Amino acid sequence: MQAQRHRRAASGSPPESTYTILMLASTSFFSDYGNHVRIWEESRALQGRGHRIVLATYHNGDDMPGLDIRRSWDVPWVKRAVVGSSRHKLYLDVGLAWRSLRTALRIKPDIIHAHTHEAASIGVALKQLLRVPLILDYQGSMTSEMLDHRFVSAESPLFLPLVRLEQFINRRADAIVPSTLNAAAMLRRDGQVDPGRIHPIVDRVDTERFRPFDGSPGWVAERQELRHQLGIPDGRWIVVYIGLLAPYQGTNVLLDAARLLATRLPDVHFLVMGHPDPASYRAYAESLGIGERVTLPGRILYKDLHSYLALGDVAVAPKMSLTEGNGKISNYMAMGLPVVAFETPVSREILGDIGIYAALGSAADLADKLELALQNPAMAGRLGAAGRARAVAEFSWAQAALEFEQLYAEVLDCRLQIADCRLERET
Repeated sequence: MQAQRHRRAASGSPPESTYTILMLASTSFFSDYGNHVRIWEESRALQGRGHRIVLATYHNGDDMPGLDIRRSWDVPWVKRAVVGSSRHKLYLDVGLAWRSLRTALRIKPDIIHAHTHEAASIGVALKQLLRVPLILDYQGSMTSEMLDHRFVSAESPLFLPLVRLEQFINRRADAIVPSTLNAAAMLRRDGQVDPGRIHPIVDRVDTERFRPFDGSPGWVAERQELRHQLGIPDGRWIVVYIGLLAPYQGTNVLLDAARLLATRLPDVHFLVMGHPDPASYRAYAESLGIGERVTLPGRILYKDLHSYLALGDVAVAPKMSLTEGNGKISNYMAMGLPVVAFETPVSREILGDIGIYAALGSAADLADKLELALQNPAMAGRLGAAGRARAVAEFSWAQAALEFEQLYAEVLDCRLQIADCRLERET
């Protein structure tokens, strides 16, 4: 059935049926970072195929054009985006559960599509109530993320119960959709989930908007103006980063590498874009003596991101997590930028042999590999062009929508034709 799904999806023909899909997201959507980009682009692509998307999410975050968002009750003391594991989620998820229930009873969805395990835990209850399938869009392990964020430790008495909760949620989903092949392989090795219910659909990119700097007069002027607005002096090589600012994302190690590289390349500059709390990283850069070599503009609106990435000569992806996706890499590739990344299974999966890899967690090796890319423009150009070609050929959101659409059809067929379906049916 898996092969049949891909053959039908590849045709790009109009959908045999359109669905009402209730998406659940236990996060402050929209906040201009990886998982939110996936939710947004998935929704746009599915809506483009004629499906109705309704998203239940937290009270705060930006509205997005054309997307029906139902927000949980207002929590006035939580204004900033809630990123990763947080004690605030204990009560924010209660509000989200109430909003999700009310929305589900009103719209009567055909599918519940949950992003993150916290959202899927709400989806488990709604699945039983409404008798509709639950899809878990799997960005990574819930407990691994908690360890990455130091929300719990492996020695904590809460850790084992949380692992069991995660496994329970995984088993209750009708299908799990990892965002990387590495995550899919880890789930299969874990053995807690029927392999027939694991359907990886990797992160994609809008290759029409994210495209290489073309040298046209208008873009040259826009690029120069943006560079001056950011205060980046002329004549400097620019290393670009976009993503959350956090230790597990490698932000601290990136600044340590910037300090090492600045002593060897006086014309290098780091444009480190993202949130939360860029002020603390500005202070850290100052403490390292590289304040004038690092620009931290804070949150960059996703709609403007391609213009900022166009400033770069080299892109960097220093993420430390071994379980989460790394969607920024596909954006870098679509822009035609050479990519320096830490050696992780996810980085290898996306970049293959067109990436430049540094030893995981090593600021010294990261500085060396960035220097290699900057000092060898011919090599960097070849890698960037190869990355662009791969992004166009393999990372289309339109293709991802077809794959989701066919998966929806399968899980719905499973409930109607249990004997003919190899997906596990929960009882």
